[in-house]
Amino acid sequence: MPARKSAIDHLASGRQPHIVHMIPPGAPGYREAAGGAMVVSSPAEVDAMVRRLRPGELATLDDLRAALARRHDVAVACPVSTAIFLNMCARAAEERRAAGEPPEALTPWWRVLKKGGFLNPKYPGGTDRQAELLAADGVRVSPLRRQPAVFDYQERRPAAPLETGD
Repeated sequence: MPARKSAIDHLASGRQPHIVHMIPPGAPGYREAAGGAMVVSSPAEVDAMVRRLRPGELATLDDLRAALARRHDVAVACPVSTAIFLNMCARAAEERRAAGEPPEALTPWWRVLKKGGFLNPKYPGGTDRQAELLAADGVRVSPLRRQPAVFDYQERRPAAPLETGD
């Protein structure tokens, strides 16, 4: 039985983004695409976009998806694969942290929030770890409807578009 791949291995898999021109009815992104095409990104592409976020800057998963769609000139980015790849980036960063890489060399996964500015419980360490890392960036987290959130996340969006660069 082969050894289980680490998140770092998944990130370096060489997978390339591809465009889905005919989205099956009922598939994630079908209604949102409204007849347009959808990009299924790659872990490395998502990682590169998240690395563009500077301390104090925040984006939502939807911001990330919109940037991927603009980069590939399509209607939408796949919501499921983008979330999975973002989680891979977070897990790879934490594997690197455990291996002794300096914090400034890590992908700042904690700077990507869920819709509405909510923290993501599926990230490594859950919302407590994300809140701790955001606090180190000078970002205040407060409860909203009993869930941790960043109220001023919209004002903290990056000035430069995420899809440019790399």
